[in-house]
Amino acid sequence: MKKFLYVFLTILAAVLVFIVISYLFILNKGKGALQITSNPNSKVYLNDKLVGVTPLCKCDLKDMLYQGSYTLKLVPQSGSANPFEQTVTISPKTLTVVDKNFAEKGLGNASIISLSSIDNKNDAQIAVVTSPSGAQVFLDSKLQGVSPQIIKNVKESDHELEVSYKGYKDKIIRVRSVLGYKLEALIYLGIDPDFNASSSALTMPSELQSGVKSNTQAVLILQTPTGFLRVRQDASLSAAEISQVKPGETYELLDEKTGWYEIKLSDGSNGWISSQYAQKHP
Repeated sequence: MKKFLYVFLTILAAVLVFIVISYLFILNKGKGALQITSNPNSKVYLNDKLVGVTPLCKCDLKDMLYQGSYTLKLVPQSGSANPFEQTVTISPKTLTVVDKNFAEKGLGNASIISLSSIDNKNDAQIAVVTSPSGAQVFLDSKLQGVSPQIIKNVKESDHELEVSYKGYKDKIIRVRSVLGYKLEALIYLGIDPDFNASSSALTMPSELQSGVKSNTQAVLILQTPTGFLRVRQDASLSAAEISQVKPGETYELLDEKTGWYEIKLSDGSNGWISSQYAQKHP
């Protein structure tokens, strides 16, 4: 009887171990981790649901996210900088890293680093997309070209990735390439306040200056994370969106409030834009 009980308990223990392992495998299948840091600390929303405050890491098995795309929104807990919103992709068994430095007037910067599997398991790749596009891309101090850029046949190791664009602060990130994966780096550069705007690409284009009266002020639309800037009916994030303007365009400045500019659109109507991504010109 004791021998039978011993064998039974042994088999039961083995079955329980198998069930636990199977459960963990199923639980982890199709899931990935997400790590978010910001300065200052921020509330973190995923698909409009509050999930915590930075620094945040959904790295434990029970907290990992199922693979797919998520709308990430970071709302700083101090300062007057606007919230940061971006789509992030979670891949199975990989870590996606988001870092955001908030600042006004386009001085902030951000990076989103993620991994996705590729067919060639003997290759490691690094894909770089920047805002603004056309930034110079350096890997371990060697120029690779301008963004968007895909670097193939990268040695599996730690690397220093640097992007540089005239009129913006350089951004340096430490990354690690992995065989069988493409590391995707989405990098938002912050404007360099010490750069001489009179000789930079941020100066109002001459072909646009003729459209603005000499006795009025104008605003130049700067690069944005989305590639456009929303025009709202009033100086509030909750106000209705009535139009969109693009980086490089210039509009007559009608009025301003803290964090907002009122501009005249090309159809003659008025609207409000965030001053974080606009620059005044006399």
